[in-house]
Amino acid sequence: MAKNIIITGASRGIGFELVKLFAKQGHNVLALSRNITPIRALNLSHVTALSCDLCDITVYSTIQDFIKTHWTQVDVLINNAGSLLHKPFAETTILDFEAIYKTNVFGVSETTRITIPFMQKTGHVVTISSMGGVQGSMKFAGLSAYSSSKAAVIALTELLAEEYKDTGPSFNVLALGAVQTEMLQEAFPGYKAPISALEMATYIADFSLTGQKFYNGKLLQVSSSTP
Repeated sequence: MAKNIIITGASRGIGFELVKLFAKQGHNVLALSRNITPIRALNLSHVTALSCDLCDITVYSTIQDFIKTHWTQVDVLINNAGSLLHKPFAETTILDFEAIYKTNVFGVSETTRITIPFMQKTGHVVTISSMGGVQGSMKFAGLSAYSSSKAAVIALTELLAEEYKDTGPSFNVLALGAVQTEMLQEAFPGYKAPISALEMATYIADFSLTGQKFYNGKLLQVSSSTP
């Protein structure tokens, strides 16, 4: 049975691969991104691309209007949009932190908040975090804003699972290790990750459709490295 799935950060990397995977499976996809040209170029039925900057509070009413008009119900929300800053802490200003948190934390919280009313108990909110945000994991210099923002959404997921445990939906967070994406290349030129965007997207797609049967309020570390 076709599901209604929202994906943020859908124009490249993991998000772009998720759009193609779900469309191939026959699901309805609302793809959200500042740049929707790559999504529209796919010319896929069941896929709607909305141009939106999650840092702009006015876009959320547009998302709500689409759901009300075309779907009425959302089965899966994947909070995939993210912004990565690689800069020494001494040079990372309050404006840098604000920009990263607006996308990685505030964008996640607001997209989730406006979507929950359209989700049933069986619905699933999956937020993409990073191993850098996991307590006790290996940390890397220059990622103070990024990794701390990814820690924030881990705690947020646990809090929402508790708050909505009686009514649903379910909330889980995936802390990813290094994945070969454009964002990684921009921050760490020349670095080669062990996992491709398609490989990770395939895992996330399956988890988003089935994971809520087994998990709620859980952090899953999707990384082959230790810690």
